[in-house]
Amino acid sequence: MGLFSLPPQKKQADVHFEDLLKADSATNYSAAAKRTLAPEWAPQSGVQLTWPHAQTDWLPTLDEVTATYLRMAYEIALREPLIIVHPDPEELASLLRQQLPQRALEYIRLIAADTNDTWARDHAFLSVTDTDGIELHDYGFNGWGGKFEATKDNAINRTVANSPFVRGTYVDHLDFILEGGSIETDGRGTLLTTSKCLLNKNRNPRLDRQTIETNLCQWLGIEKVLWLDYGHLEGDDTDAHIDTLARLCPQNQLVYVQCDNPVNPAYEEFQQMEAQLRTFRNADGEPYRLVPLPWPEKIVYDGEQLPATYANYLILNGAILLPTYNQPELDEKAAKVLASVFPTYDIIPIPSLSLIKQHGSVHCATMQYPKGVIKF
Repeated sequence: MGLFSLPPQKKQADVHFEDLLKADSATNYSAAAKRTLAPEWAPQSGVQLTWPHAQTDWLPTLDEVTATYLRMAYEIALREPLIIVHPDPEELASLLRQQLPQRALEYIRLIAADTNDTWARDHAFLSVTDTDGIELHDYGFNGWGGKFEATKDNAINRTVANSPFVRGTYVDHLDFILEGGSIETDGRGTLLTTSKCLLNKNRNPRLDRQTIETNLCQWLGIEKVLWLDYGHLEGDDTDAHIDTLARLCPQNQLVYVQCDNPVNPAYEEFQQMEAQLRTFRNADGEPYRLVPLPWPEKIVYDGEQLPATYANYLILNGAILLPTYNQPELDEKAAKVLASVFPTYDIIPIPSLSLIKQHGSVHCATMQYPKGVIKF
């Protein structure tokens, strides 16, 4: 695979993440205290998108979803570097130059790779920092338990690792199926996941719960795994990824999707989910402050209910990209909830009806990299 990058221009003096990038290159990772999978709100060196194209399931709605990806690319590249994977970088570069301002283009780099789909959250690296530096963990991706073809997506990380835009030691965990959307961490030793996904026999059928937990603790620097046993959105292909249900946040807060309508068929299970969340304690034995997110109104497309959720937001340096669903009151309520949890962050709405038509949203489409990984 070839590589292509938008030609760098003179840096704008007012780009506010310049200092972060400078500090990035000078970081001494040998001083890291222990192995750590950074929480999403830790300082980031950039984000990855895997762009939709005509040879994917996006073909019927390609123009619509491309507009959404352009919006995400713009908002990300204004705040931090962005790498984009696409089979035809020349074609994509032409589109980006037509649609995005120069100040965003300066912080975008393109990598050529064949792709099956676009859900970077689940096929991209998990970045782990330890005493020896940064490790880029490449876990197996099997299309959410063999539901979809994923051979090309599963090979993307090798190409990204060989690009000039990332640093870190490649670590091969391809014999262990693990999607980024299935886990949440606070960076202090606690990992949150769901038993419906990680214990599903369509992932790692030969491994029991204790072995899976031991592996996660060893590889990711985890001390305690919280297994959420309840919660599943109608139309969800992921077998209940945690990023559709509940998210760990700073200050020992935990936001979650709340179903408070007894008429909703999901009501009983989400009441059980909420009750279980109340019992959870972090690695230090502390309970969480639970913060509920609203439940979107039912969305149906082509006769199928879609798994819309406000929990599928992306944290950037100083901003939150919040999926919205053309439901003004609920969209605004979700924004206010996240503003209360992240009071110093800008809350940026991303219209996501186009994404949810393929059963994903903003977090599913992106993967953040912590400080020290992306280099331009």
